[in-house]
Amino acid sequence: MKAVLHYRASDGFRAALARDAAAAGIDAVTVDEFDDEGFAREIADADALLHVLKPVTATMIAAAPRLKLIQKIGVGVNTIDLEAARAAGVAVANMPGTNSQAVAEMTLALMLAVLRRLSYLDPLTRRGEGWSPDLALMDGVGEIAGRTVGFLGYGAAPSRLGAALEALGARVIYNARGPKPDLPGRFVDFDALLAQADILSLHIPLTPETEKVIGRAALAAMRPGAILINTARGGLVDEAALAEALISGRLRGAGLDVFAQEPVDPANPLLELPTVVAAPHMAWLTPETLDRSLAVAFENCRRIASGADLLNRIV
Repeated sequence: MKAVLHYRASDGFRAALARDAAAAGIDAVTVDEFDDEGFAREIADADALLHVLKPVTATMIAAAPRLKLIQKIGVGVNTIDLEAARAAGVAVANMPGTNSQAVAEMTLALMLAVLRRLSYLDPLTRRGEGWSPDLALMDGVGEIAGRTVGFLGYGAAPSRLGAALEALGARVIYNARGPKPDLPGRFVDFDALLAQADILSLHIPLTPETEKVIGRAALAAMRPGAILINTARGGLVDEAALAEALISGRLRGAGLDVFAQEPVDPANPLLELPTVVAAPHMAWLTPETLDRSLAVAFENCRRIASGADLLNRIV
């Protein structure tokens, strides 16, 4: 069986892929997401596509007549043409939980970085200007203790993070499809979440119903001076409206690991703001996540080859 990893993988990622593929008896090939010619060549006789970020289109699927499995390295499958996969008889699976610890830790890191203005202070300090910051920006620093952290969605990553935030002195609330029996008194409706959260963190999938769920109306309903954290999907947020809210000072800051267009356009106005901490959709990416992810991916390769039921099958 041949599997193609479509990602600009580091040397460490490539080594882990080679190690685990050899153990599973799978021929694994890595193709950079920007290498369209190489991808067309390798996918032509591939049995499995290990998909990370670059969208999987109907054209890609049609160019892979032997393809049996599209394995998402992660959770969100909004970047896969599921109807094209279904029509071609190609199975699609994801791997919920494999990156939850990494995303939880990155979410906390973004909260702290925004509160303490780290993305602003780091280059300032490197220029020898650390003792002469914009004092208005310094008036916006703060601590997690005493603040209300609200989660939109309460899956594996928020559940790991909630206890840590409470240990730091925060109050935790959330909105999800329904209340969790083990979290009495913390479930609130969407409007209350916006009104009460000093830090709002997004943890829901991108669907037609959730696209731009944090738009102008939601941003206007948030607490003055609140912070927005997004490690889920960029399309959940109206980026133009968010930039306006940050420029006006209504929001204190934002920590963004994801953007509506990826890779993010360097001209995106959000990247110009000192109150924004930005990362390139890498909250999930740790060696520990990769080890867990490759184990699931190659198990599903084994299962698709033998006709067994897949783990976490979507299509």
